[in-house]
Amino acid sequence: MPTVALVDDDRNILTSVGMALEAEGYTVQKYNDGAAALQGLQDNPPDMAIFDIKMPRMDGMELLRRIRQKSDLPVIFLTSKDDEIDELFGLKMGADDFVKKPFSQRLLVERVKAVMRRATSREGAPATPDQSKIIERGKLVMDSDRHACTWAGQPVTLTVTEFLILQALALRPGIVKSRDALMDAAYDDQVYVDDRTIDSHIKRLRKKFSQVDETFEGIETLYGVGYRFKEQ
Repeated sequence: MPTVALVDDDRNILTSVGMALEAEGYTVQKYNDGAAALQGLQDNPPDMAIFDIKMPRMDGMELLRRIRQKSDLPVIFLTSKDDEIDELFGLKMGADDFVKKPFSQRLLVERVKAVMRRATSREGAPATPDQSKIIERGKLVMDSDRHACTWAGQPVTLTVTEFLILQALALRPGIVKSRDALMDAAYDDQVYVDDRTIDSHIKRLRKKFSQVDETFEGIETLYGVGYRFKEQ
């Protein structure tokens, strides 16, 4: 059974969402604040997590920041705020999706299923890599079976969404991909995201590769059109 960590200081949400996830066959780990969750996630790593943003002791943003130092665990944020800055900041930090309160439990469960499907490429990788699933583009090497990515031989840790966006670009270097095309590559049909979501993921991809190679210019922007991958 896949395990989902649910972190929220609202006990009603812990109870109701926990029951909804368990009804779908998930094992649920529940935490009522970020500090307790951080230790719990390290001791018993789940398959994905749902974080509320506003919590005592340690908020969801800080929890994600610390998790991202060691893990590419898929994360969905819950937020009761209407301010889009929180969403964009969360995406830049590596969140995979956002659900705003109040929300329907059915919607959240569908988002969980979508993120889990996108994460399955990490699991069950064969002992011998399938060469047909390895992309080599100049300094870039991507192995979809192992969810592994390197640049000039250096590992680059990507979230599921970041991996799928980069993979869509790298499959056809030099060809411009619109934001809509990248949305289709990274998200299921039932999950709506806007242009700024894709832009935030692209910015984070550039930042991660620039940390490995200061001269990285592998992702080009064509303003008003989209993005393309350029071999280096």
